[in-house]
Amino acid sequence: MNKTTENYLQLPDGRRLCYAEYGDPTGQPIFVFHGNPNSRLLWGVIPGSPFLPNVRLIAPDRPGFGQTDFVEGVTTIENWPNDIIALADSLGIDKFAIFAPSGGGPFALACAWKIPKRLTSVGIFASVGPFIPETDKNIAAPIRMMWTKAPKLPGLFKLQMKVMAWLARKHPKLYLRMVLKEFGETDREVYERLNIAKFIRPDRNESYHQGGIGSWYDAMIPGNWPIPLNEIKAKVYLWQGDEDISVPLSMGQYIAEMIPNCKAVFIKGAGHFWIFEHLPEMFEKLVNSNDV
Repeated sequence: MNKTTENYLQLPDGRRLCYAEYGDPTGQPIFVFHGNPNSRLLWGVIPGSPFLPNVRLIAPDRPGFGQTDFVEGVTTIENWPNDIIALADSLGIDKFAIFAPSGGGPFALACAWKIPKRLTSVGIFASVGPFIPETDKNIAAPIRMMWTKAPKLPGLFKLQMKVMAWLARKHPKLYLRMVLKEFGETDREVYERLNIAKFIRPDRNESYHQGGIGSWYDAMIPGNWPIPLNEIKAKVYLWQGDEDISVPLSMGQYIAEMIPNCKAVFIKGAGHFWIFEHLPEMFEKLVNSNDV
């Protein structure tokens, strides 16, 4: 790895945060939070990276993924905005945008809630949200089971994530067959057409560097949702596919309804992997936002 993909910051409490940078170092900054299971390397392996000219992407590993430390009881989604402020300050960045898909979405929403004055804009795609009756519609069975059972059986799910991490690194074909059960027909077509399994492999391996602890923590969030969406003051752009069964349409609709200043785009015929061909248009919306 080179210096742009393996940079380290020691946080005030001694934890280590790892981040990558892509694009124009003098460009408009967007902090990008990866999904689950991904890492900071995601943004460099997607075809078309770094996606837009005159834009600087700062891509931290979320806690427990890649090389960013996870300390149980200390590492929380509520504390994540403090880590991002520390990173932005270390880079001399005052105002910045945030973008996050899927499992990274709650971490973007935490920043929108806690540090709105530092943000120029916030974008989320297929963001995980609260798992409640209103959002439990047309969702893949393995995802429903995980979000239902993980908070009740945390020890068992911690072991399961360790097994998944081991499978991903040692038996990737079996791992992929299991994971694809979480996606619908639309996403499977995109997965094959873009050969996602091949280009995302380095990112996936890096994501499981710490044995799946980040994925375990992510599984706890929907059932113990900590962010008061109705208190978010930042403007949030939301994109959601109507054929996504990994993070269902009902979840995107609920988030959009609850956030006071949310501009939502619901995409007909799109699933979870729509992101891989449409990042530039979402980034363009963020850098051209009226909030900038």
